[in-house]
Amino acid sequence: MRECISIHVGQAGVQIGNACWELYCLEHGIQPDGQMPSDKTVGGGDDSFNTFFSETGSGKHVPRAVFVDLEPTVVDEVRTGTYRQLFHPEQLITGKEDAANNYARGHYTIGKEIVDVVLDRIRKLSDQCTGLQGFLIFHSFGGGTGSGFTSLLMERLSVDYGKKSKLEFAIYPAPQVSTAVVEPYNSILTTHTTLEHSDCAFMVDNEAIKNEESPLRPFYSSVLRPFLSALLKYVWPSVTSTDIRLPLNQNENQCKDIVEKSAGNRDSGTEELAGKKSALPDESSTRKRQMYQTLKCKVSLEDSLKFI
Repeated sequence: MRECISIHVGQAGVQIGNACWELYCLEHGIQPDGQMPSDKTVGGGDDSFNTFFSETGSGKHVPRAVFVDLEPTVVDEVRTGTYRQLFHPEQLITGKEDAANNYARGHYTIGKEIVDVVLDRIRKLSDQCTGLQGFLIFHSFGGGTGSGFTSLLMERLSVDYGKKSKLEFAIYPAPQVSTAVVEPYNSILTTHTTLEHSDCAFMVDNEAIKNEESPLRPFYSSVLRPFLSALLKYVWPSVTSTDIRLPLNQNENQCKDIVEKSAGNRDSGTEELAGKKSALPDESSTRKRQMYQTLKCKVSLEDSLKFI
């Protein structure tokens, strides 16, 4: 089994997690209390959803996730929300004082006091994994916690889990919807710090949805919440749906059809130019596999956006 641990940092990361885990549960048929009526193998199994969920002896499915914020307001929404019974209380970690949009407070002072608690909880989650694949880190670039504490946490993760992959899902700041004048400084500092610790980053411009010409404009009423629930809720889970969580995604058949048609046309054109039947079946198969892997994520993302 290939498990992934999700880490949601700061206001943006926690709000993203609140929306994404709701969608994960809907995709896998898991109820808000963690029960899964369709799962008959209580206490284990090699089902694909175990990548993101761990199953207890009573049949409850608990997300492999940690929610972290230096102040409790946003995490309290998760604690009192519809899916409050889904998460283990130790997975929701908060401090008493926020970073005040200050990278230094999130990295060197306030964040440094809580990082050991977060790492201890991550270690407990990793001990429950049989084959930890890596970490998915959700945060923003402009906030003090999202920038400062995330960079500190990723540095420590590189020390403790050096060979594990770390993927970032980040909200990139935009001047038109800025909530703090220091967002550019926070972004530069966290980019410089995390550059050598991140294997892949999926960044979303916080201003894109505010564009008057955008078809997503009706979803925009404030700065962040509608953006997260309407768009990111579908886009980012689709990144993990093809290979990581779902054994056979419905898009695979579509991908295979596209690959077969494209590769077939290319092969027939080559045969006509050469004047004889192609004698390289292995090369054709390799090309099909390469095209299939390339199209996989693309088709998944396009189909996911149709829900909006």
